[in-house]
Amino acid sequence: MSASTASRPTRPYRGVFPVVPTIFHADGGLDLAGQLRCIDFMIDAGSTGLCILANFSEQFVLSDAERETLTRAILEHVAGRVPVIVTTTHYATQICIERSRLAQELGAAMVMVMPPYHGATFRVSEGQIESFYQRLSDAIDIPIMIQDAPVAGTPLSVPLLARMAQNIANVKYFKLEMPQAASKMRELIRVGGAAIEGPWDGEEAITLLADLDAGATGAMTGGGYPDGIRKIVDAYHAGDRETAVLEYGRWLPLINYENRQGGILTAKALMKEGGVIKSDAPRHPFPEMSPEVRAGLLDAARRLDPLVLRWGR
Repeated sequence: MSASTASRPTRPYRGVFPVVPTIFHADGGLDLAGQLRCIDFMIDAGSTGLCILANFSEQFVLSDAERETLTRAILEHVAGRVPVIVTTTHYATQICIERSRLAQELGAAMVMVMPPYHGATFRVSEGQIESFYQRLSDAIDIPIMIQDAPVAGTPLSVPLLARMAQNIANVKYFKLEMPQAASKMRELIRVGGAAIEGPWDGEEAITLLADLDAGATGAMTGGGYPDGIRKIVDAYHAGDRETAVLEYGRWLPLINYENRQGGILTAKALMKEGGVIKSDAPRHPFPEMSPEVRAGLLDAARRLDPLVLRWGR
């Protein structure tokens, strides 16, 4: 059943906020009808909230005009059923601010932003990172999630993250997705204290159980099976760690297949198989999923019977 506005979570945001894939036609054009079906499925499958335009949304193949089209269409279609996080990452402070202001105006609950970087070598100092997030915070009124991910190649120390949480008004959420994420999360909570409103798990839930043990209150995973991730997170937050461990063990083969084999295209491959969308194509030059990987993915999924394989049938 879709979430209603009356049951919509409020801050602090907790639970399962999967990344929404971007749906393309086979020729690479945006499939807006398919995109909205994808949104409806993800809400029906139990997503506490959604995140759009992230790396797992293939944001790096979208034009600025397409980003705005998707933001407007998705937020209008969600219509407050669940909170939506909009990824507004950009190297330039001003462009990140413009993206974030638009997201706020359109109804986003939060923005997610990586530290400034470009390519393999363009980085900025800790002082410039703090200034970047301070200026962004000054420009908007909704919370900011710092995405601490290896793709940015920018070391974000615990003291830096804690200091920003304590000193920058809207910096309150942190998605940690590097090796030994649980240890870093535990230390961030210890150093940052009450300023850390949301320590969140990422990276397709491959470290979810360890991150929950470390204090994670949210999980930003792939979008194909939020119903499965909810079984783990809900049990854990209800105080039933044993059930969470058992469910994690059940779903781990599929989680692992997404994290290590199918990657960005996993959610779309599952959605196509279940009739949610017509095409799971990426945009060139991103490679399509091989038949062998697809077969392994579907084998892992069918053993669990997630809603995605039945929703559109």
